[in-house]
Amino acid sequence: MKEIVVLSGKGGTGKTSIVASFAALAQSKVLVDCDVDAADLHLLLNPKVKEEKEFWSGQIAFIDEEKCTECGLCQELCRFGAIKDFEVDPLSCEGCGFCYQVCPADAITMKDSMSGHSFISETKYGYLCHARLGIAQENSGKLVALVRQNAKLIAERENLDYIITDGPPGIGCPVISSLSGASLALLVTEPTLSGIHDLERVIGVCRHFGIPVLVCVNKYDLNEENTYRIESYCTNEGIEVAARISFDNAITEAIVQGLPVVEYSNNKVTQQIKELWQIISTKLEK
Repeated sequence: MKEIVVLSGKGGTGKTSIVASFAALAQSKVLVDCDVDAADLHLLLNPKVKEEKEFWSGQIAFIDEEKCTECGLCQELCRFGAIKDFEVDPLSCEGCGFCYQVCPADAITMKDSMSGHSFISETKYGYLCHARLGIAQENSGKLVALVRQNAKLIAERENLDYIITDGPPGIGCPVISSLSGASLALLVTEPTLSGIHDLERVIGVCRHFGIPVLVCVNKYDLNEENTYRIESYCTNEGIEVAARISFDNAITEAIVQGLPVVEYSNNKVTQQIKELWQIISTKLEK
């Protein structure tokens, strides 16, 4: 199967709306939401959860009251301020294990932490693999890898042609975990100064891992001068700008209705997204 990952250097560029439209347009695919910190693809696809599993990763400290002599050494040495009144705050504990090592009474143990949940769901467009990271948890790279592995197993079992992934914003660990081994990255940007800057950063990440790149300028007509700057930069870097997508209130209206825009209205934006998917599918077939 071929895997396309839709990324943006920042949040709010419209990548989830584009992925939801790809879900409606593409055949023989499994969908993935790798933005486990703030997943929202399910809001447009209305999935029915078929399988839910706990995700365990990392550890937190636990103090046994019966063994604790209240010497105060752990409170004094914890650089995260996670121990107060001889109790561990699970939201502040980073699981470093230093208190466990220095406790003279062996009153502290390290326990595995339940960091979130992974889901395999069914939608009218096919399977959706997604997850929800727990509050204040930081192991999102591992959870992203688990979600992608679930999608690959489904794609192999069902003999599907595509894995379409809604990636997380930024350039951090979850993005790197989303990109590993992908066939193509579609980078969605917008014609703002921050959009240009963040596009340059995420292109650097894709190049580092050898992932082919296409660029889509969303809401291009809000600032055509900046759109031209983006296209000039991409031309100089040898990167194809696959699509310009217009600003249209129909996208917001479709979100309110819980629908991909290509199913909500047959307007200019819908045609632009259809053409974008055609370009991507053609490129993946080569």
